[in-house]
Amino acid sequence: MPAKNKAGISKAKEAEAKQQEAAPQPQTVRELEWQRYRSTNPLRKIVEEQGFAKLSPADKRTYLNLELVRTPGQVDKLSKKGQRELWKHLSDANIPLRGTPRPRDDQWGHDKNGRDIGDYTLEEYSAYEQKKSRISELHLESTFFKVNRERADSKTRNEATGEIYTITEDDIAAEKARRQEMASLRNELYGVKTSSYARDPAWDDVVPIPQEEPEGALSAIAYADDYAEAMSYLRAVMAVKEYTPRCLQLTEAIIDMNPAHYTVWLYRFDIVKALNISVPAELEWLNEVSFEHLKNYQIWHHRQQLVDLYYPTIQADAEAVEAFALEEHNFLMQMFSKDTKNYHVWCYRQYLVRKLDLWGSDPEANCVDAMIEQDLRNNSAWSHRFFIVFNNPTLTTPNSLATEHDPLVPEFVIRREIEYAQEKIILAPQNQSSWNYLRGVLIKGDVPLATVFNFVNRFVKNLGEGDGDEEVLSSYALDLLADIYNEAGEKEKADLCLRRLGEKWDRIREGYWTYRRQMLGK
Repeated sequence: MPAKNKAGISKAKEAEAKQQEAAPQPQTVRELEWQRYRSTNPLRKIVEEQGFAKLSPADKRTYLNLELVRTPGQVDKLSKKGQRELWKHLSDANIPLRGTPRPRDDQWGHDKNGRDIGDYTLEEYSAYEQKKSRISELHLESTFFKVNRERADSKTRNEATGEIYTITEDDIAAEKARRQEMASLRNELYGVKTSSYARDPAWDDVVPIPQEEPEGALSAIAYADDYAEAMSYLRAVMAVKEYTPRCLQLTEAIIDMNPAHYTVWLYRFDIVKALNISVPAELEWLNEVSFEHLKNYQIWHHRQQLVDLYYPTIQADAEAVEAFALEEHNFLMQMFSKDTKNYHVWCYRQYLVRKLDLWGSDPEANCVDAMIEQDLRNNSAWSHRFFIVFNNPTLTTPNSLATEHDPLVPEFVIRREIEYAQEKIILAPQNQSSWNYLRGVLIKGDVPLATVFNFVNRFVKNLGEGDGDEEVLSSYALDLLADIYNEAGEKEKADLCLRRLGEKWDRIREGYWTYRRQMLGK
């Protein structure tokens, strides 16, 4: 084995040490985090600033080995000998194995005034963290007070002293002081208001506009006091088109009380644009609201507006688009875990496929396949598969209707989808979703119905030969069989299929099958 060249590594480390000695002391949280990142990732720093080619051969090997170690699961793929050589090389290189993550521009968030916390000085950030810790401390003390009060109310005895828990006036006064201090700190750090708007000095300059009911109205709406007050302030700030952090908080409060208030959502989006609020941060807040109100349409319209606003900023960065698509995918799967057939979620998913160009995305196709496997009767999942297959702009005619033949769809796609539908039909013959999908594929490919006659006929045996011998495994197969015979001009056989559906296999729709019989040949 050739001798290891440590000279390059030592030189890189010496140069890094000199740069650190000459570097100015960090003044902000962001600068401190970047300093930590560079000090624990010296080779990455050189690559990012000067390029990989500037590394010595030894440093290049160390850099690649280090990236391998920091990628989960990659080391295990090496042989035992390879692993030993890898660890020995990194040990000889004497370089940090664990580096701090590369700082993100939005990782610190913003304070109540919209200022990036990453721009805080170290002293400001220390004070900020102390106040956060103080809130946690006060919250814990307040929790203890509530527990002790419950114990006192139920006359529980202290196991250590045997005395009944009591709450004194001093305890109550101390709790009031705690809550006041918490309210003050939360207001200072986050802008959270715990009192009504009328008693909040931050809103003293606003003259509320109350709801005007017609004189002598028969049925005036009995709004809750807090909702009516919040709405009166909303009307006032909307009238002057104010877009400030306090207005953003106001919309959040009203949405919490009435998430279906469409006007509030539109106003909130205008505020997000005016204040240049981070879209990922707004989406993170929106996720929590979505989990609380699963069937709310306004939430999903707001989300589409946010994506429309955000996408142009990442469109040129394929990795950023891929990362965003993955985040949205994970969120949607969380929503589907609560309701796999949520109409609003599926509509948004179609929008996302179009917006992010996910037509050929393996995760998208694999996910919908998994959902069909999980529930073969999930018609929403079947519809989404049809959407991503037969609306793919690289394989289909633009704006082609779902119920019309598309000559641009490749033959292999039609064959694949026919086989896919047939496989699922075999698993659940009386599943309307898979039969509808099969019909849709046949139409898209302009495939004669007779093509699937042998397959369909497997589910219908001895038709019309008496109840004892007749066997129909799927009423949908019998329906399709009627259409096959009708297309072939065999009206009597088609009539028999429809008649038996009305007489026995789908009697609840007997009138419909009678109508179908009358329409044969027309």
